[in-house]
Amino acid sequence: MNDKYDIIVVGAGHAGCEAASSAGKMGMNVLLVTMNMNTIAQMSCNPATGGVAKGQIVREIDALGGLSGIVSDRSSIQFRMLNRSKGPAMWSPRAQNDRFLFSKYWREELEANPNVHFWQDSVTGLLIDGDSVIGVSTKLGASIYGKKVVITAGTFMNGLIHVGLNNFEGGRVGDEASLGLSDSLTDFGFEMGRMKTGTPPRVDGRSLDYSKMEEQPGDEAPSKFSFDSKIKPVSNQRSCWITYTNLETHSILEEGFDESPMFTGRIKSLGPRYCPSIEDKINRFKERDRHQIFVEPEGWDTCEIYVNGFSTSLPMDTQFKAIKTIPGFENVKFFRPGYAIEYDFFNPQGLDHTLCSKNLRNLYLAGQVNGTTGYEEAAAQGLVAGINASLSVKEKEPFILRRDESYIGVLIDDLVLKGTDEPYRMFTSRAEFRILLRQDNADARLSQYGFELGLLSKRRYEDFTIKYDKISQATDDIKSLSADPKILNTYLKDKNSSELKQKMKYDKVISRPNVHIQEMALEDDKLNSTIIGLTSEELESLEILIKYEGYIKREKEVAEKMLRLESVKIPASLEFEKLSSLSSEAVEKLNNIKPQTIGEASRISGVSPADVSVLLVACGR
Repeated sequence: MNDKYDIIVVGAGHAGCEAASSAGKMGMNVLLVTMNMNTIAQMSCNPATGGVAKGQIVREIDALGGLSGIVSDRSSIQFRMLNRSKGPAMWSPRAQNDRFLFSKYWREELEANPNVHFWQDSVTGLLIDGDSVIGVSTKLGASIYGKKVVITAGTFMNGLIHVGLNNFEGGRVGDEASLGLSDSLTDFGFEMGRMKTGTPPRVDGRSLDYSKMEEQPGDEAPSKFSFDSKIKPVSNQRSCWITYTNLETHSILEEGFDESPMFTGRIKSLGPRYCPSIEDKINRFKERDRHQIFVEPEGWDTCEIYVNGFSTSLPMDTQFKAIKTIPGFENVKFFRPGYAIEYDFFNPQGLDHTLCSKNLRNLYLAGQVNGTTGYEEAAAQGLVAGINASLSVKEKEPFILRRDESYIGVLIDDLVLKGTDEPYRMFTSRAEFRILLRQDNADARLSQYGFELGLLSKRRYEDFTIKYDKISQATDDIKSLSADPKILNTYLKDKNSSELKQKMKYDKVISRPNVHIQEMALEDDKLNSTIIGLTSEELESLEILIKYEGYIKREKEVAEKMLRLESVKIPASLEFEKLSSLSSEAVEKLNNIKPQTIGEASRISGVSPADVSVLLVACGR
């Protein structure tokens, strides 16, 4: 262990893998320290990637040159585009994955990167020189030195697993907890808290009766996460299934509340609000007589099933008795029970927008240690931390994404300015510019960055430029083309759209609801000639750009107005307590978080518009 590394990444979950991969691609000498080489990129919870807003994050990671989308596409067993019935700002890709292949492909990608090295051990502390981190110490007694350290310990720091009244230390079932590192961070002034998450039972799919369930197949024409033309969508797909709990299920679960760690006070920390345990659901929503259960296969070559929607920490006998009342589960056999896990996290307000600590130089935190939940949020943070740690080694300007540029920017901005006291999960509603942040245009927003950082290959960048040149040309051609009533009125009538009384520019027709370019092109050869050569993905982007042009333009204007506040820097020498017109709460929050711009200050909870006006005056505006 005499080598000195550029970057040491602690933990090989989704955040750690993206951090190590990005840093390695940027030419850094990287050491990835993991407690178990056999569980790299383990899908500890559900065997799926993406979902509402999370799918947009995965596409953004791919556009920047990260690997989560590619690994997910290669290991997919089903793909669905959620929210198709809503506007394109809400469309969210989601894939079911083979959890074994997901981990396998991630490890192969990391091992194929010559700059990424591995060490199996548990990090128990930090090596400090003054106010700077210079390395890590481990359980095996090693002292490993590095210029930057990225901590991505997930749920492992002082992890405590609960099943009924029984509890034991662990980062997840079958893996030890990480001990010592959390105390080390607390000693250096980090504000620590506890959070909870949970997981449902895994069961034997051979013991289920699928005839009593509703089949949920993948999309007929599945898409994919990665914009890479060499990555193909899943061809064969495995179905998921839907069933429901009932009043008998709820009654049995309630009988176990006396031995529930949630209701007996053994678990004091908060769990994810939007992914509650089954006992929490029946307690909070007493008026409901059933709750949806998703029956999800764990992979191609296994009979193991993930019972999504039945997350629980109740005693094993209660879990088993209750789940047998669910249609299709009458003869169920368990592989292992559900459980809850409590773990340490650190207030992300102690970080700046690069995810670097404000307390200790050279230290970055990413993933669930920052209070988030979900693979996608973790991977995004790992990518950003890996990029910024690498840029810092190179003494280059940091990489910070704005809220109008990406969901990743929204995620990190929310964390470092607002903090969180419950597991943070991304939703489309958290983004004020979601019309700009669609899943279809993540490459248009972020590919330039990925290429400049050295993460996106020249081939991928050239493919990106060709794609948008084609879309731009087709847009111009369509705007110059007129629709003929004689050709189009039959189609418009079938679509319950007003018939044309005279010729009209095609972009005006396309902006109508329920009409689609590809369908109209079947009626009009001139229109068809403008879109020949476009892929289905390119056609989709083209139609969205034309159909929602007015909305997109207005949202860009709002974003530009808000961006002006980001350009107003707050001097480091400004003493907030001397501004008598600031509220006392604003002074406290501003001193704690130390925003660098008026825009950042305006998004801090407790800083009012009146406070922002005072700051503008103090900054000479």
